[in-house]
Amino acid sequence: MAANIVMDSVPSTVDEYKGQSHVSTTNACKLCTPLGATLAFKGVEGAIPFLHGSQGCATYMRRYIISHFREPMDIASSSLGEKNAIYGGGPNLKKGLLNAMQKYGAGVIGVATTCLTETIGDDVGRLLAEFREEFKDLPLAELVHVSTPSYSGTHMDGFHGAVKAIADQLCTEKVAANGRVNLLPGMVSPADIRHLREICRGFGVEPTILPDYSETLDGPALLEYENIPSGGTKVADIKAMGGARASIELGRAITSQETAGTSLRKRFGVPLHSLGLPLGLRETDSFFAALREITGRETPRDLALERGRYIDSLVDGHKYVSGLKAVVYGEEDMVIGLTSFLAEIGVRPVLVATGARNRGVAEHIQAIAGAVGGPVLRHMPIVREGADFFDIVEEAKTLSPDILVGHSKGQRAAREWNIPLLRVGFPIHDRFGGQRMLHLGYRGAQTLFDRLVNIVLEKKQTDSDIGYGYL
Repeated sequence: MAANIVMDSVPSTVDEYKGQSHVSTTNACKLCTPLGATLAFKGVEGAIPFLHGSQGCATYMRRYIISHFREPMDIASSSLGEKNAIYGGGPNLKKGLLNAMQKYGAGVIGVATTCLTETIGDDVGRLLAEFREEFKDLPLAELVHVSTPSYSGTHMDGFHGAVKAIADQLCTEKVAANGRVNLLPGMVSPADIRHLREICRGFGVEPTILPDYSETLDGPALLEYENIPSGGTKVADIKAMGGARASIELGRAITSQETAGTSLRKRFGVPLHSLGLPLGLRETDSFFAALREITGRETPRDLALERGRYIDSLVDGHKYVSGLKAVVYGEEDMVIGLTSFLAEIGVRPVLVATGARNRGVAEHIQAIAGAVGGPVLRHMPIVREGADFFDIVEEAKTLSPDILVGHSKGQRAAREWNIPLLRVGFPIHDRFGGQRMLHLGYRGAQTLFDRLVNIVLEKKQTDSDIGYGYL
């Protein structure tokens, strides 16, 4: 019998739509969960990301990642079809693992599930145990698996889940103290990772950065193609993370969940410093303070000079941006860090939005308001979690923002409203060099501030009837 369809329940206007509870997504402010896991697995030396699901998932993610990083991106897949959806994908998974080892020479294979395999209930842990037993006479790669159904998270959930899985499944034994520092930076740019390593070495300590895709996703031009790009965190270093003097884990929004940092502390007693992304002055000061505490060394002069130059630039440039209203969107930790950065330079965030849910973004923004003080955050910005771009744009229209701060998905709104877009984070599809954008440290703050001031000046010049030679 045909279902009854009540046509008059369909909203006819935007205002009517916004007044209703709805579960549909028009234009998500997030990406799929296994995509984040794929990026994390690319940060391990000799690793191949492997999606247990249909071929279309791997194809979509390859295209998305290549567009941002401008690098080849191979993702293996078990390529499930209709038959596998009924009878299970175990045989395809095992065959695919053998192909990845034989054709790529993979030393590590990171297996991430997809919506299909999570829905049909494939037990990947059991299947990998069977695989190890069936092919124990072969030199097998290290196998790491993580559960990443897209219907229950974002790409950031997949990223952090994969990092924890790598630490849990490869670092399993207590080792002798090695004097290193575990640095868990979160999903930042290759340029950020390189700068974080430089900072740690400036304090005289060698970091084990997990993941480290600073070369695998931003490598040099080569005469011959490499099946697996050079670089990445060495497996031996991952296995030795339990002997580090401390771990530094970056990200305010992950402090309420089990992470690689909390796992290493619980299993091996490695002290954990949980910090926000060192984005802007305050958070970078906190990062440097942690390094001083861990190493017993003072901040190197060249890094201290970067801080001084940044503060000097704030004195010179605040008049161009002070009082501007901004809409900030993107990954939860990035928007928390950007809100802090903007408040420090006198820009007032009026709407802060992320596709993630239940990450305490509003509480962290409230803490920023208390720490920064002053008139900029006297009125708390509107904070939206689980946000859809349709809703972000409709709400932002009522706030008359002067600038947008986020990734490339804000381009259409910025064009429609004739306001500048400061492109940060992932993905950057409509500009060149997204993988080399620096956000972190005093140097990253300087870069962001210069870029922001310049897009504001460009807008002023463009809108002027006569133009300006000096601003």
